[in-house]
Amino acid sequence: MPAQHELIEGDKLKKFFAHFRVDCVFDVGANRGQYRDVLRDVVGFSGPVISFEPIPEAFETIRSRSEQDPDWHVRQVALDRFAGRATFNVMANDKFSSIKAPSASDYSKLSEANTIVRSIDVEATTLADELRSFSERLGFRRPFLKMDTQGHDAAVVEGAGVDILRFVGLQSELSIKKLYADTLYFHEVISYYSAKGFALSSMHENNAGHFPDLVEMDCIMYRKIDYGV
Repeated sequence: MPAQHELIEGDKLKKFFAHFRVDCVFDVGANRGQYRDVLRDVVGFSGPVISFEPIPEAFETIRSRSEQDPDWHVRQVALDRFAGRATFNVMANDKFSSIKAPSASDYSKLSEANTIVRSIDVEATTLADELRSFSERLGFRRPFLKMDTQGHDAAVVEGAGVDILRFVGLQSELSIKKLYADTLYFHEVISYYSAKGFALSSMHENNAGHFPDLVEMDCIMYRKIDYGV
């Protein structure tokens, strides 16, 4: 049964996907496939989902699950500014895992869950490379980009270069309170995406724990050129 915040997210995505005719989703930071489940079970999206997850245990979960869904493609990589190798921090609660180092200077109530238990060496690739590879294989024309990389979303977009405008829209996590070092606040991220060619469509809570403190939200943005903005 989807949680309340997933139902709200799903309703927003359903409207967005129908209006912008989304035909493929890039799921960056897939963990164990929670976002794919929202797409299939709440949004009703039946097209290709391409999930990226570097943690071996989490990847094995989605690899196994993807065997039952032929339109679910999975990659055991992290997405970064440049291709190569990266150090990836696995946290006590692996949903908080990130290339970024955790920081409790802005908000300490999640520090127990957001503590490094091990650091692993992972393959890193770029969104530009993955987009080119999968577009040749799958032939989609109107992809949507979802990111949940714990403070690293802007770097993922940077790794797309000019190809970021091949996406009709994007969904990104916004920090109201910083949980990671060397990250941007929500207004800085929105300004960055705006400069890349996207405009804000909606915002919503991204988990059930936002009370009494609002820590993070997700934004959904559309490509400005589709509206002549």
